[in-house]
Amino acid sequence: METANPKYFIVESTVLPEIYLKVAQAKRLLETGEERTVNAAARRCGVSRSAYYKYKDAIRPFQDMVHGRIVTIQILLRNQPGALSSVLNLLADRGGNVLTINQAIPGGGAAAVTVGLETSGLSAGLEELLSELGARPEVIRCEVPAG
Repeated sequence: METANPKYFIVESTVLPEIYLKVAQAKRLLETGEERTVNAAARRCGVSRSAYYKYKDAIRPFQDMVHGRIVTIQILLRNQPGALSSVLNLLADRGGNVLTINQAIPGGGAAAVTVGLETSGLSAGLEELLSELGARPEVIRCEVPAG
């Protein structure tokens, strides 16, 4: 007996056909108000209106898929004074509302931290926030766990 195919996949954007990325960009322009009409957004992104309408309901940024706009972020921090404070300040500065924090006892020069974050107030997308976190010198690794 064959099992049903999953309805959704998480796919790295670099392997998606360009049309999907352009439709996502056009949707973002409309949502932010940078463009007022579908025609203007589609033209600016180099996609036809028909392609936009064909794919618009099927393309969503990862952060929009997170139920309730609450996400769990796992962060591995260097064991140094102020590391957690620096990360929490960055999250707050970008509009994240920290709901929970769980930090393991540091070992081997690092500490695992899990943060529950409400994302509806973020000034940028979740991917940008994760990238900015990962670039911090006190952060060894950060990710949103699957599932």
